[in-house]
Amino acid sequence: MWQDFTDYILNEVGENNVKIAEIAVGKFDQVAQRLSKEENITIIKTDINPNDSSIIKDDVTNPNVDLYKDVDIIYSIRPPSELQPYIVKLAQEIDSQLIIKPLTNEDLNTPKVKMKLKNFNKASFYILK
Repeated sequence: MWQDFTDYILNEVGENNVKIAEIAVGKFDQVAQRLSKEENITIIKTDINPNDSSIIKDDVTNPNVDLYKDVDIIYSIRPPSELQPYIVKLAQEIDSQLIIKPLTNEDLNTPKVKMKLKNFNKASFYILK
């Protein structure tokens, strides 16, 4: 499933030079590691409690918007439901595509916008373009 999720992002990017941000990384950064291997992708990872030096400390409930300057795609894997509205707000503020992969069977907490369910091979997630 994670390969399919990553492949979807790579398909969205194509050959374009893009900046991608993963928000609320936690300890799982397999997708970010794979994306960072692409020459045309610049990736930043943020979390309120970074667990290593490759993750930038940022609180998405009060984000440092300058960190996300020129970000084309924001994604978040299994973000807590209380953070989801803040992630949507940030994506809208910087005019970025958004991809949220919630926990299996978890409803999104994005009451102000309707995100579209996307099934890509074995991966299911929500998108907002």
